[in-house]
Amino acid sequence: MAYVIGVDVGGTFTDAVLDDDAGTVLAAKSPSTPPDYSRGVLDVLELLAEQLGRPLPEMLADTHHIAHGTTSSLNALVMGNVPPVGFLTTRGHRDSIFIMNVEGRYLGRSPHELQNVLGQAKDHTLLPKRHALEVTERIDRDGRVVVPLDETAARAAIRALLDDGVRAIAVSLLWSFRNPAHERRLRELVAEQDPDVFVALSSEVSPRIREFARNATTIMSTQIGPGLRDYLTTLENTLHENRLSGPLLVMQSNGGAVAAKEAPATAISTVGSVLTGGVIGSVALGRQLGHRNIISTDVGGTTFLAGLVVDGEPVRDTTTVINHHPINVPTLRVDAIGSGGGAIAWLDAGGNLRIGPRSAQAVPGPACYGNGGTEPTNTDANLVLGILPERGLLGGRKPLSLDLARQAIDTQIAKPLGLSVEEAAAAIYTVQNAQTGDLLRKTVVEAGHDPREFVLYAFGGAGPAHCAGYAAEVGVDEVVVPLGPVASAFSAYGLASSDIALAAELSDPTIVPFDPARAERNFADLEKQVREGLDRQGVRFKTVELHREIDMRYSMQLAEVTTPVVSGPLDAPAIEEAAEAFEERYAALYGKDAGFREAGIQAITFRVRGIGVLPFSPELPTVPAADSPDPASALAGRRPVCLDAATGYVDTPVYDYRELRAGHELTGPAIVEVPTTTVVVPSGTTGVVDSLGNLIIRRTAGSTS
Repeated sequence: MAYVIGVDVGGTFTDAVLDDDAGTVLAAKSPSTPPDYSRGVLDVLELLAEQLGRPLPEMLADTHHIAHGTTSSLNALVMGNVPPVGFLTTRGHRDSIFIMNVEGRYLGRSPHELQNVLGQAKDHTLLPKRHALEVTERIDRDGRVVVPLDETAARAAIRALLDDGVRAIAVSLLWSFRNPAHERRLRELVAEQDPDVFVALSSEVSPRIREFARNATTIMSTQIGPGLRDYLTTLENTLHENRLSGPLLVMQSNGGAVAAKEAPATAISTVGSVLTGGVIGSVALGRQLGHRNIISTDVGGTTFLAGLVVDGEPVRDTTTVINHHPINVPTLRVDAIGSGGGAIAWLDAGGNLRIGPRSAQAVPGPACYGNGGTEPTNTDANLVLGILPERGLLGGRKPLSLDLARQAIDTQIAKPLGLSVEEAAAAIYTVQNAQTGDLLRKTVVEAGHDPREFVLYAFGGAGPAHCAGYAAEVGVDEVVVPLGPVASAFSAYGLASSDIALAAELSDPTIVPFDPARAERNFADLEKQVREGLDRQGVRFKTVELHREIDMRYSMQLAEVTTPVVSGPLDAPAIEEAAEAFEERYAALYGKDAGFREAGIQAITFRVRGIGVLPFSPELPTVPAADSPDPASALAGRRPVCLDAATGYVDTPVYDYRELRAGHELTGPAIVEVPTTTVVVPSGTTGVVDSLGNLIIRRTAGSTS
């Protein structure tokens, strides 16, 4: 017996999914335990072991690997909860990180913020200027040493940082991606003075052209690297003390995992680990259900996440933005807003109802948790509306207080707006669905896709309660709520489904057509890096896949498009084929007549993605079939539920998911209670349980619900 376990550490709950080579799939959910999240990991693993009827050490001894995803690194960056770091760069270029180019005024800003020109500012300085020091050296664009590294002055700069309490240093020198010799020597000089200081080099973290983005990526990776190293070291040691036989893997933003011992060196690649788990889970489930175009949505305790699967593959990107700084790492494209179950409802200066981005998180949690939280949240509204049961969450293990929920909504929302508590709760529910629908329009429509051609997958603790609402906002007719054994632990299922994925890249700007031998040399070097990296992971692969890419753009433009390149020996026709593929992708993104070949095409960054396919991947098992479509045998009761302020409370049937079978059909309005989540089937829709235990919600003919 061999187990694969995925563990998703969220801001509110820690989820886990276990799969074995016999087809068993189990899921568990437990509260997260900040600031020591490792305790929550052990708690949820204990719950899995209990379901197996085995002691934890026995379960771990038979575990092939654990794939782990966490939001802790991302949260640390977003909230600025990071230790002081030093920054070494080429003399004359220190202020690049503070000037932020023009990008600092528009990256990561909403359209409303962009229109407020006078109110714009370059916020979120990454580090104080006294921690940004220069070294004398210069390498030119061709990688030639123009000015040798002044090691005496470099030692003095390093000593100044160490004397100021810095325990981690980011090194990013001009043109280091063409020749990393000076960066590597600086790492040696740091080790001479203190070998325990954490050092990150831009030539290893982000070997791409564009100084500001490379600097920002390296600094932010350095800020979270030591904390990630310490956390993973402690967790891995604890797991091995409990007889874990296989490796601990860490999910990355690119949709694949990497060995825990490798992750801190390029820590920035893990910041989207939990964000991508649900997308990878959607790909895996889509293969079973035959869905090729999927909108993946996850409503957790803190955030609402949305990603796309197009023609069976997740949509990828080469950069992301955190706190108005560009982060240059390969990633799955996932959009996020602070609109989870714990998102706080509040009134702005104009008296308008807003939801999030602040969250009550796991501690103190929503007001109804009774842990000291006093601000109203989405969860409190859902309890008042009758969507959530008064007996509590997690099958009653997490009690809820209706009185505390009503009090929070009444004091801070209802009375200021002149509404009843019930009307205010309905307004919170409506605004939540509207703003998540807005994000979906950005994710799907602005990327050039028609939502009507997609199926929407909805998961997370709060996703099933809202999915029919935000799907209707963008015109999607079919929603899949993944239930079966994974229920609201679907992101953890995605982690368990992931393979090992590494990427190596190098900026080498050149104009098309270019010498195929030049590209061949670049790809050969990158493939060697990827293969060596895969060899270090400590697991056996079923197969290894290597994918070549070039980021291309039209000359004098900034919009780069990642373009696939054929494997094998390259010749002039292969280079032209890549250029034609770039133009097709550019036209799909920006419009048929947006391109201008006469301007010329530039190849900017060469990349190789390596995927080590693991021996087996979980598939959801089938569930027993119903004798008839009538779900009466699963009826657990009825209660008043309000999904629309105009309609008010409606006597609504409540079904126990554990008693539903494949083929059962529900007519909305209906509530389906799952031990780890609650599904809303509103009026104008029907719900059908499929062969895997998922609930498929479809709009009825002629319905505008």
